[in-house]
Amino acid sequence: MTTAPPIPPPAPAAATPPPATPESPTPTSLAPGGRRLWLRSRWYLLTAVLLLVLGLLLGGLTGRSSWPPLDPRSPDPEGARAAVVLLQREGVDVRTVEDDKALATALREPGTTVVLPRPDLLSHAQLSRLGAVPRGSANRLILISPEQSALDALAPGITLVTAPDGFPDIAEPLSTPPACQLPEAVRADTAELGGLLYDAGSGDTGCYPRHGHRSLVRHAENADRETVVLGTGRPLTNSRLDDDGNAALTLGLLGSHQHLVWYLPDYEAGVPLAHRKQFTDFIPAGWNWAALQLTIAAALAALWRGRRLGPVVAEQLPVVVRATETTEGRARLYHRAKARGRAADALRRAAVHRLAPALGVPTAAGQPEPIALCTAVADRVARSADDIRALLYGGPPTDDAALLRLTDDLDALERQVRQP
Repeated sequence: MTTAPPIPPPAPAAATPPPATPESPTPTSLAPGGRRLWLRSRWYLLTAVLLLVLGLLLGGLTGRSSWPPLDPRSPDPEGARAAVVLLQREGVDVRTVEDDKALATALREPGTTVVLPRPDLLSHAQLSRLGAVPRGSANRLILISPEQSALDALAPGITLVTAPDGFPDIAEPLSTPPACQLPEAVRADTAELGGLLYDAGSGDTGCYPRHGHRSLVRHAENADRETVVLGTGRPLTNSRLDDDGNAALTLGLLGSHQHLVWYLPDYEAGVPLAHRKQFTDFIPAGWNWAALQLTIAAALAALWRGRRLGPVVAEQLPVVVRATETTEGRARLYHRAKARGRAADALRRAAVHRLAPALGVPTAAGQPEPIALCTAVADRVARSADDIRALLYGGPPTDDAALLRLTDDLDALERQVRQP
């Protein structure tokens, strides 16, 4: 008796895989990261660093001199140290004073020459006090480029020459012959004179004429007290002292007496703090109302602009939509709304914008001139301009079939224009 083969045990059922747990979405931050911020701002930062370095170089290499023009201590081109050195070699005692009291004392001293390089920076009260100081014997006062207020106080009778617009008439300093009998000018001969020009008063001596007026005037109060007016201090400067007769004229004018006093005041200190003008003093009264109106206008503009949500924020799209899908979607919207006229306008507008540059027709305000475009297209395809105008600028189609024919006609017209 045969025995049946043993039946194998049933295979274990395949284990059912556990249901997949959905992955948690990766959070996407719209804030730009550090690398993106660096890429955006690196050129701005580099430009700022370059400007900063350039400013430091310019500030360090081209520092301004601390000496004012015609300072007897200054070795700068506009200083007067060279003239002072020459005068000291000739035995002239040179000193500087910095206040009104010392200047008044110098004006009273006999045998003294006093130089005022910038008399117009003095106040009217200072000029009046100096004009009232009794001058000593053998005393000479030299005014460099004074205007009328300083002349009235210190050299009455001399008049500043003005242009028709009311401003002083200024002549460029050039080599000029003296044309006078002043001993210092005769010995120096030609010198670089010019600058402000003056008309001499009765009994005054005018030298170095320019434009029919004088750039050097000697005003004598008596035989040994005199005032010399110079239109420019150029002959006294270090850079021009050795040109023409500048040195001889300088030594003659400044070295005529044993003592030379050079007035170098602190011009700001001469004005009391309570009387100094502030920045607001130079603003006309009407500008206060203008500033108020501008403030109100700025506040209204801020309120108006503040209603907006702000600038558009660039955001990365989660998916990329093909242009054909966008076009088809818009076409379906037009078809559902039966907006055949709007669809036809879009097709015609696009065709016009492609045809105009192909034919070289210029555009004005973003649109080509219809007559010029239709004429150019008609010449290219050998059709009448009226047909082209009806096709490009005609009325809306009446049904979908007419819209399809319009589309085909526009495509055919573009092909004919590009490949006549």
